[in-house]
Amino acid sequence: MIIITSKYLIPKGYAAMALFPFLLLKAKKYSNNRVLLQHEKIHFRQQAELLILPFYIWYITEYFIRLVIYRNHRKAYINICFEREAYANEAAINFLSSRPLWNFIQYL
Repeated sequence: MIIITSKYLIPKGYAAMALFPFLLLKAKKYSNNRVLLQHEKIHFRQQAELLILPFYIWYITEYFIRLVIYRNHRKAYINICFEREAYANEAAINFLSSRPLWNFIQYL
């Protein structure tokens, strides 16, 4: 994981983004936020499981499907299976050590 801090690379309203192998942070202060880092580490695991490129294709496709369903960016984003898994387990610091393979499927 390579950490890059830049307020210009992160979209407005977000603090971080996992783009394997880079973790983009909006500000250096987020590098100490354990919950945020756990959330992004979950995304790294998801990306690795899907061999990176298929992850992004699935993520974008699911986002647009959910955008049609909800007609709201925030609701579409929150309901992507990858985000649902990450938000549900971001506070469980040991989650990744026992996470089953392709666990995000249960959040579809």
